[in-house]
Amino acid sequence: MRGLSRARGTGRQSGFTLIELLIVVAIIGIIAALAIPNLRNAMDRAKQKATMAEMRSIGNALETYAVDHNVYPQGLTDANSATVGAYLAPLYIRNMPAGDGWNNPWHIDTNATGTVYTITSYGRDGTQGSNTGGPITNFNCDIIYTNGTFYQWPSGAQQ
Repeated sequence: MRGLSRARGTGRQSGFTLIELLIVVAIIGIIAALAIPNLRNAMDRAKQKATMAEMRSIGNALETYAVDHNVYPQGLTDANSATVGAYLAPLYIRNMPAGDGWNNPWHIDTNATGTVYTITSYGRDGTQGSNTGGPITNFNCDIIYTNGTFYQWPSGAQQ
C-alpha cells in the first residue's frame, strides 16, 4: 500500500487543459477566416487567366482556319465548343476546350460573311452581362475576345 500512494502523489499528469485547447482552436479559426477569402480570390483569378489563355488558343485556331479558307466559319450564332470544334479540331486546335475556367460554355459568334469572330465567356456567374468594353473589375463580368484582341478583359483587383 505504501508504494501505491507514493506513485500517485508525486507524479504530475501532463497534457493540455480545456482552456488551452480552446485558445488553439480559436486561433486556427481566425487564421482560416482570414485565409479562405484570399484563397477563393486567387482561385477565381487563376480561372480568369486560364479562360483568357483558352480564348487566345481558340482565336489562334480560327485565325489559322481563316488563312486556309480565306474566311472564318460563317454565320455561327452562340455556338458552343462542339460546333466550333467540328471546324477546328484536330487540324487547327488539338483539343477544343469544352468551356471557360468556371466550366460554363463558350459563346462563339461569327458574322454571315465570315470576316469577324467573337468569343465570349460570361464569367463566374455564367450569365450575360453588360458589354461596355475595356477593363473590368468583377469576376462575374463577361470576358470578350474578338478578331485577335480582347474587347473586354479583367484588370486590377477583382471583386
